[in-house]
Amino acid sequence: MAAPKKGRSSSAQSKPWRSLALILIALVALTGGMFVSGHTTPRLGIDLAGGTSITLGAVAEDGNEAAINPTNMNTAVEIMERRVNGLGVSEAEVQTQGDRNIIVNIPKGTNSQQAREQVGTTAKLYFRPVLATEPSGGTAPQNPPSPSASPSPGSDKATDPDKATDPEKATGSESPSPSDSASQSGTPSDGATTQGRAVTDALKDDPSPSASGSGAPSPTPSASGGATGDDSKLQAQYAALDCSKQSVRASTGEGAKPTDATVGCGEIQGVWYKYLLGPAGVDGTEVDDAQAVYDTQSGAGWKVQMDFTSAGAKKFADITGKLAQNQSPQNQFGIVLDGEVVSSPYVSQSITGGNAEISGSFTQEEAQGLANMLSYGALPLTFREDSVTTVTAALGGDQLEAGLIAGAIGLALVVLYLLVYYRGLSFIALLSLLVSAALTYTLMALLGPAIGFALNLPAVCGAIVAIGITADSFIVYFERVRDEIREGRSLRPAVERAWPRARRTILVSDFVSFLAAAVLFIVTVGKVQGFAFTLGLTTVLDVVVVFLFTKPLLTLMARRKFFANGHPWSGLDPKRLGARPPLRRTRRPSHPAGPVETKEA
Repeated sequence: MAAPKKGRSSSAQSKPWRSLALILIALVALTGGMFVSGHTTPRLGIDLAGGTSITLGAVAEDGNEAAINPTNMNTAVEIMERRVNGLGVSEAEVQTQGDRNIIVNIPKGTNSQQAREQVGTTAKLYFRPVLATEPSGGTAPQNPPSPSASPSPGSDKATDPDKATDPEKATGSESPSPSDSASQSGTPSDGATTQGRAVTDALKDDPSPSASGSGAPSPTPSASGGATGDDSKLQAQYAALDCSKQSVRASTGEGAKPTDATVGCGEIQGVWYKYLLGPAGVDGTEVDDAQAVYDTQSGAGWKVQMDFTSAGAKKFADITGKLAQNQSPQNQFGIVLDGEVVSSPYVSQSITGGNAEISGSFTQEEAQGLANMLSYGALPLTFREDSVTTVTAALGGDQLEAGLIAGAIGLALVVLYLLVYYRGLSFIALLSLLVSAALTYTLMALLGPAIGFALNLPAVCGAIVAIGITADSFIVYFERVRDEIREGRSLRPAVERAWPRARRTILVSDFVSFLAAAVLFIVTVGKVQGFAFTLGLTTVLDVVVVFLFTKPLLTLMARRKFFANGHPWSGLDPKRLGARPPLRRTRRPSHPAGPVETKEA
């Protein structure tokens, strides 16, 4: 009868508790990490937890269909993903559908409205000098807050005029007073004269609102005196602009080129203002980085810090230097995002060095949204919102319940098969399944906040399939042990001799499953990746559990009389398995020399 080999393998066989202790320590550590982090349940995807699905369609600007190509579509997907991730929505899905559509799935618990604005906004941003501005509908505040722009830390800090009682202290420069605001508009004739001169100056090569640099536009005899037809048209558009109407705001600034003067709308403390804006001095693509920070030292509140590229730094220094020479509102520049003036800070000095900060009446959401747009750049295409679908939490709960029921049925069938066919050995198989399930659950709960893994319905299907894969590994090993017993070996040697052959089979089988999961994860997108990821994860855990738990546990059980003596309910009864008695070598009898006599009956 063969015995196990001596040496390292014999030492490992005699101390299986080491492997059991290792996997139990790992399980305790993962469980402890799960409770310490506070993430005790896996994150659920949109199809289980509910959420919003947005379909965006690419629009060809000026009939340029060639712009809608795979390169631009993939770039748009990457930018949208970065924007949504900037909002802390790590489990959102952004993927292409067909040639010109993009699907964005945003899970429940996220500000879906903010996410919708972020993903679909083209984010064409320009820094334009303000030529004129006034309230447009509603009641204007007596002292409308005007954000300030200043160099980033290292020079004077920008503060929040909305929180300061003294405008001079808040900005470090003279803030527009009610009289200043009145003088910028004056009587209707004066206002028209001012605007006519400002528009004429804006169309010149000099990006400052006043070509003469005298601080205020010089009056002209009439609104049209010295102004071209285009200027008169723009003046009329500005005079008729009513920014209090959403339909008007949606179309304001459409088709305006960076080199042209235009009009825009912006909201300050619930009041909409209309703006007359000069040609763009700096392009948003020349902003290298931007981030929202909270200034606790000066009490300025939320502000946005910007870093410019080398070319952008020079342009920004030029435009702020010229604007600083003018009076309000011609010392302001408007930050125009897709036609809307999101901020109009004023400057008192040329801002050099390639970095600046903007402070004003920003909420945290507004500051982070502006910084997000500046940081992640403009989309290469324009998109329209084709459809928005909301998946309710109730529907997601029903799908999750159905998935769990299916998993319970599958597990019950596997357990029933093991009990009927393997009897006592099913105890080892069930314990191994429990350990595998515990490891899978804790890892899914921890991977949610770590890498953004979200458990969706296909992932649940992958976990159900994994039950069969794990049970298959146990069956391979158990059948190898039974084969050794059928050849006449006792249980302890059979357990050790069966392991090398079973191990090879298990590794090859799991490698094929993992390879299929990896290929599926790479070549697919969206929810199918959840199935592939779960299948790959559980396949790796199957190898860990079989090597560190199932094999050592069976080695320990082989020392118990119930299994070692082949009890009928152990699943290893030699009689039931049809075991043969051990083969023994016998000497062949030697035949006597000479003829053999036969006797007649």
